[in-house]
Amino acid sequence: MRGFGREMTQKEVVRAIRKELRGRISQSYLSQIESGARPHITNTTRTMLARFFNIHPGYLVDDPKDFHSELTSEVGTLEDRLELWLQGGAERFRRDAKLGRALGAIAGSGDARRWLVLAGLIVETPGLAGRLWETLSSEQTAASSGGPGQAGKGGQR
Repeated sequence: MRGFGREMTQKEVVRAIRKELRGRISQSYLSQIESGARPHITNTTRTMLARFFNIHPGYLVDDPKDFHSELTSEVGTLEDRLELWLQGGAERFRRDAKLGRALGAIAGSGDARRWLVLAGLIVETPGLAGRLWETLSSEQTAASSGGPGQAGKGGQR
């Protein structure tokens, strides 16, 4: 490498970085990085090493804990992702209390896919969404005011 015909020693790397990039890194710090004793390095150091070795800076960092380079098709994995996505939506839409609560409820249901598919079927069925909206909205209003048909207190219609 770099005309040596062999791998460079850490001391040679330190000297070459100082000469070529006018950068500074100690041999002991380089040793810690190489041995894994220093798992996290600063962005400045990562950028400098990437420039020196002419590689992408991402090559110098480990993948996240649950990173998979292969495609996964397990339903559980997809459902976990869906629930995380819905929970993220619930947090992003927390100012819209009804929407945030709905997304959170679906995410926490344990069967988010089923509820989303059901919502799609409701929307696709002519007139059903409007009828359900009217029925459930009026029951919700009655339950919150303590009126008849208190669906919120376990009563069923």
